[in-house]
Amino acid sequence: MPKILIIEDEVSIRSVLKEILKDQKDMKLEIDEARDGQEGLAKLESEHFDVAFCDIKMPKMDGMEVLQKAKAKEIDTAFIMISAHGSTELAVDAVKNGAYDFLQKPPDLNRLLITLRNALDKTTLVQETHRLRKKISTLHSIVGKSTALQEVFSMIEKVAPTDARVLITGPNGSGKELVARQLHEQSKRANHPFVEVNCAAIPAELIESELFGHEKGAFTSAVKQRIGKFEQAEKGTLFLDEIGDMSLSAQAKVLRALQENKITRVGGEKDILVDVRVLAATNKDLKKEIAENRFREDLYHRLSVIVIKVPSLADRKEDIPLLVDKFLTETATNYGIKRKEISSKAIEALQEHPWTGNVRELKNVIERLVIMCEGTIRPEDVRKYL
Repeated sequence: MPKILIIEDEVSIRSVLKEILKDQKDMKLEIDEARDGQEGLAKLESEHFDVAFCDIKMPKMDGMEVLQKAKAKEIDTAFIMISAHGSTELAVDAVKNGAYDFLQKPPDLNRLLITLRNALDKTTLVQETHRLRKKISTLHSIVGKSTALQEVFSMIEKVAPTDARVLITGPNGSGKELVARQLHEQSKRANHPFVEVNCAAIPAELIESELFGHEKGAFTSAVKQRIGKFEQAEKGTLFLDEIGDMSLSAQAKVLRALQENKITRVGGEKDILVDVRVLAATNKDLKKEIAENRFREDLYHRLSVIVIKVPSLADRKEDIPLLVDKFLTETATNYGIKRKEISSKAIEALQEHPWTGNVRELKNVIERLVIMCEGTIRPEDVRKYL
């Protein structure tokens, strides 16, 4: 049920607004009141409201101050400001400060109801976005209590708030992407894009266009201008996964972008300034690649300001019970089925496996066991399907 707060010092206007909103039976609104700005802000801080109708001219604390303080405290209530002294300048100021809309007293009934419905729709979208972000954050969380993983957590905590470039190393399937996402989510760039490029999956002749974009006519199939990953990640984070597989020519351009904070699209002449934090990952020994002239040493030093080594699953088998628990829940949610249980002996059987495919292999095995097993997963099931 949507909750509405009316912040208004005039009793008559509060009563009229309340009666109008009560009459909207199809909306099923829960309505509360505040006699002034201070009371209104206190209620916004103590409970959640979807929409607040807020007068601007009030004693103790005016409506604009209530709005500013609510936004500063990250209260996500949609504000509809109301005033008897309406002007374009006042309306613009209200919206600039974060109000959803501005209504002049006495408000037109149709305009008021349309604005309210739109504000409620926006609030629903904002709440759904928060829910999805939380779900995504959970999916990308790193699970484990092992000593090896605690060292990784400690590194992330120290490095994430900075703009330092990070090279993430570790075997395939160990969770290098999760480390990159945690570095982004715990950084000051978290509200901006996280853009991932799998350098191993893109043909060498296309990697430069993918990273830097291209101008129309730059090559035969360039029928229109394309914005590259560097520009897409503006003010956010660019994650170059499997950077050890990048061509030497692309490495040279990435090095320039890191040195000068600017790029040039393929077929273009104009320099484009970029503000991007670059994270890179590889499963290769880059020092060996440098010795064999397959990777630029100067690029290595640019990327490896901080090096985070992600342990293999074989090096942290004590984390397997926690990972199994997570993957059982995720699989049940994804398939819309009841969560499967697993016996302690089955967990022990999983811990005895070498896990050459690391966490990714474990996740696939758990999904297979959930699909194929009836009832509780037992050691014989592990041996059969592993």
